[in-house]
Amino acid sequence: MIERKFPTELKELKYSIQKLAEKAGLDFFDVVFEVVDYKEMNEIAACGGYPIRYHHWRFAMEHERLSKGYAYGLQRIYEIVINNDPCYSYLLRSNLNVDQKLVMAHVYAHSDFFKNNTWFSTTNRKMIDEMANHATRIRKYQDKHGVDKVEEFIDTCLSLENLIDSHFGFIKRRDEREFDDSEELVVSKLRADKPYMNSFINPSEWIEEQRKRKELEKEEDRKKRIQLVKIEGYERDILGFLIKYAPLDDWQKDILGIIREEAYYFLPQRHTKIMNEGWASYWHSKILTEEALKDSEVIDYAEHHAGTMGVSPGRINPYKLGLELFLDIEDRWNKGKFGSDYERCESADVKRKWDRKLGIGREKIFEVRRLFSDIEFLDEFLTEEFCREHEMFTYTYDEKHNAYRIKDVDFESVKKQLLLNLTNLGEPIIILRDANHGNAGELLLAHEFDGVPLNLGKAKDTLKNLRRIWGKPVNLATVISQKDDDKKVLLRCEEDKVETKETVDLNKFDTDRT
Repeated sequence: MIERKFPTELKELKYSIQKLAEKAGLDFFDVVFEVVDYKEMNEIAACGGYPIRYHHWRFAMEHERLSKGYAYGLQRIYEIVINNDPCYSYLLRSNLNVDQKLVMAHVYAHSDFFKNNTWFSTTNRKMIDEMANHATRIRKYQDKHGVDKVEEFIDTCLSLENLIDSHFGFIKRRDEREFDDSEELVVSKLRADKPYMNSFINPSEWIEEQRKRKELEKEEDRKKRIQLVKIEGYERDILGFLIKYAPLDDWQKDILGIIREEAYYFLPQRHTKIMNEGWASYWHSKILTEEALKDSEVIDYAEHHAGTMGVSPGRINPYKLGLELFLDIEDRWNKGKFGSDYERCESADVKRKWDRKLGIGREKIFEVRRLFSDIEFLDEFLTEEFCREHEMFTYTYDEKHNAYRIKDVDFESVKKQLLLNLTNLGEPIIILRDANHGNAGELLLAHEFDGVPLNLGKAKDTLKNLRRIWGKPVNLATVISQKDDDKKVLLRCEEDKVETKETVDLNKFDTDRT
């Protein structure tokens, strides 16, 4: 599918941009560039940026969307980069040379971010091989159990892929990972000095009896460990819990494990989207405008860079926000616009002219790149001056006039809304409270309500799929917002039917627990 011969002209550009990136202080993995046409680019992008993935209809659907977007001139993918060692990147063959320069500088900065940001430190650096391995295993299951059956189970698993611990790998929580249910049952046999005596000393009836006894012991052990979840705490990594305890066949556990592994692999990219794109945009603009551009390329570069930085109504552009915030941090630390003296200053004119000439801005942004995620990035460095300069505000939908309108321009409101959108990646926090609810082996989940109610339609569909995997009823304590007040309810799924109980024991189903 991919042309392996790298054009000489692009090879020269690559070495040139690589030297400039190293000169700037970037520390990146080796980068392997491949040149593809727009059809191949869409195929790779539809599979999450990987050339080999397991077969599933959602990838085909995404490919159709990307292909139509390209055909209608609505979108164009200039590059794809993979967090891997070595780092792989795909360049669009139809790009102008100035675009290839921009993309290469952008990719080297991404690779630097992948290599050095703390959130990526626990990711699999050979994931391109692991993805191919996942595809092979799933193809084997499809050959053995049927494509429709396997794909239907993948659909169920994908609907639950966000039920993971968003801080997995960095916060050690009490969990059940020390227990391994995947070990094969081994039945001990009595020693037989002669092979012909084995059938007399270890008769098949006795071996089968021992095997059944061990299976019962394993099941009892499983029940005890489920009870521990109820007694000792709650579980945020619900997918991990299901792999350990749900009554699944081995092939189903493996597929659920694949979905979970890939979800955790992509998690750091979701946690750092604004920073990652801002960092890459910062460096492609620095490298090109200060070193790599020819005079004849300036206009084309400016046009394409401006297109990348464009802001659409109602949406945050991570490239724009990340770039501007990195530039602001660099400027503030160069001029000393931080610390108690600066914060205590009440004169806007003095603050605007403040310059201690510290010159440590570049050092500071490298430190930020290494330590922060998006939510910490904005919480720590988003200032009132920045919001005012970039005219940031919150908005709401006015049903009466059928239009969106500005809700608030207050800095605290803007910052609070941004942080809320990034908390748990903008998804509801769902925790496992009890794996033996009502002493009947039912699951009890709780929604940590933060003022934003669940989408009940999606919540009910998720409960149905969770019920299919667990094999017993599943319950979810949540809150429904009403005009006058918020009402705590319990959603209960039995078979494929979800019922809502409006009155629950508030002490038993405390959805505000953290």
